[in-house]
Amino acid sequence: MPIRLSLPPTLRERLASADRPLIGLWACAGSPITAEIVAGSGCDWVLLDAEHSPNGLESVLAQLYAMSGYPVAPLVRPPYGDTVAIKQFLDLGAQNLLIPMVDSAEQAAEIVRAVRYPDGTPAGGVRGVGAALARSARWNRVEGYLGRASETVSLTVQIESAAAVADVERIIAVDGVDAIFVGPSDLAASMGLLGQQNHPEVVESVLRAIAAGVAAGKPVGVNAFVPADAERYIEAGASFVAVGADVAILSRQTEALVDRFTGAGSGERASY
Repeated sequence: MPIRLSLPPTLRERLASADRPLIGLWACAGSPITAEIVAGSGCDWVLLDAEHSPNGLESVLAQLYAMSGYPVAPLVRPPYGDTVAIKQFLDLGAQNLLIPMVDSAEQAAEIVRAVRYPDGTPAGGVRGVGAALARSARWNRVEGYLGRASETVSLTVQIESAAAVADVERIIAVDGVDAIFVGPSDLAASMGLLGQQNHPEVVESVLRAIAAGVAAGKPVGVNAFVPADAERYIEAGASFVAVGADVAILSRQTEALVDRFTGAGSGERASY
């Protein structure tokens, strides 16, 4: 008899049962070794980034395997909200997706359709059916996967433009959007404030998105690599926060170590 398997809890389920904000780290190096090191740090969730990092299907799969022995929620960010790309990452076994650059409720609704199988109802989706061939269903070893696939997937959409903030209440209200995640860097750029994530207008927009999520009863995450920013957004009601990235930590810590012994102290360092 084949082994029958159960899938780990989704980020949606972890957020619903959490008694504190969930703390996350990015894994951007494209390496299963560093992904496993990050997963063993004690964080609650790890973002595998395929938007701004050298990650493709094969490397994301390898990192999912590397992290599978740790009690973290892997969150995969495809390069963009394309139906085919979403299907491929889901079939790899990514249960938690973060879709970048979602600017409207209409766009969010299309992404929801991309993560759901067709079921003959208006709530159904357009995800291609290949469960027997895919790790998502553990090659049909997850009992009844097709009928409850939506329960095994958590969808977070990224709010990272002025247009998205303006439409945030409608985006949050889309059925099938489990959470939103605010990206202050791209948000600042869209506001004509490139590189000014702490500008008062950017902070105000982030806080508006968090308040909208709190009012709607949906979790809001935010990217905040500066500890004071993370603390501010947690206090405002953020449910999950990214506080660092493997490549940034490696860069800053190696610089600090070398500077200590060479006395270089070479001026300004990027904070993120």
